[in-house]
Amino acid sequence: MTATLVRVTDLAPGIRHFVFAAPEVLAFQAGQFASLTAMVGGREMTRAYSLASAPRGDFEFEICLNRVDDGVFSPHLFSLGVGDTIELKGILGTFVWREPLMDSILVATGTGIVPFRGMLQDLFTRGTERRITLIYGTRYAESLLWAEEFRALEARHASFRFVPAVTRPAGDWTGATGRVQPLLLEAMGGRRDVQVYVCGLKEMVDNVRALCKERGLERRQMIYEKYD
Repeated sequence: MTATLVRVTDLAPGIRHFVFAAPEVLAFQAGQFASLTAMVGGREMTRAYSLASAPRGDFEFEICLNRVDDGVFSPHLFSLGVGDTIELKGILGTFVWREPLMDSILVATGTGIVPFRGMLQDLFTRGTERRITLIYGTRYAESLLWAEEFRALEARHASFRFVPAVTRPAGDWTGATGRVQPLLLEAMGGRRDVQVYVCGLKEMVDNVRALCKERGLERRQMIYEKYD
């Protein structure tokens, strides 16, 4: 189906949030990805992008990505203006909440935060008593996407904790510093009765999975999505 770009927002240097409208109501699960197809340089190309939104029973879906200057598809998306179109091949993926839901720790770096935004919107709209911790790492504070949105969610829900961290803090940064792995271990606190959801680049995801395995978590308790 053909989707039309209806809104764009630059969230950080080289990172853009896109809102598309489809011609029909979309059914999907928070955390899944959109498979998009376009003619780029005379070739038909397809790429998958995590959804940044929860299902709302309407026509819109949201994605967010960084521009890869030596890439092909992301520069094409960044060239689109409001009113331009792209082909939505489908919405797929298994990076979704696992039921029954346990107390959960979400770990993201960079644009790995994207699916968690929709998943958290969905979860707290439905309501939960489970304790949810979001650990989100970037190099610089200005690259923390939707930080105020997550802080507002934390203020509204006592069961939710937001832990942003940067590896290259500026002088006015008062939050956590360093990599996400020590923060994960701190959040786990020796517990084995939790689920860990992790999304980001392959090296980080593999490292977090290894840490969880060392701490006694079973494979079914580790839910992950790797980005190239």
